[in-house]
Amino acid sequence: MRFDWDDGNRTKAQKLGLSVAEIEGFFRLGPRVAPDPSHSQAEARFIAVGRTAQVRPAFVAFCWRGGCIRPISARYMHSREVRRYENSPADDH
Repeated sequence: MRFDWDDGNRTKAQKLGLSVAEIEGFFRLGPRVAPDPSHSQAEARFIAVGRTAQVRPAFVAFCWRGGCIRPISARYMHSREVRRYENSPADDH
């Protein structure tokens, strides 16, 4: 699994508390992924929800670029989002 990082997306993705290592580990743990058409303009964007290696629920917006995952933003989920995530079947995402 390869990731596309530069100063722009690294700063934005880490702004809300997740480190680069946490974000990369999050993807290796197999989060639920869904298209994000409302935020897709020039390229297809996706959202991923799941847990970090530290078992904290997280949300990551990303796109695919050159065969790499390019995180756009990342944050820990709010309590209401966690309840929705935990109460929904895995195939809903």
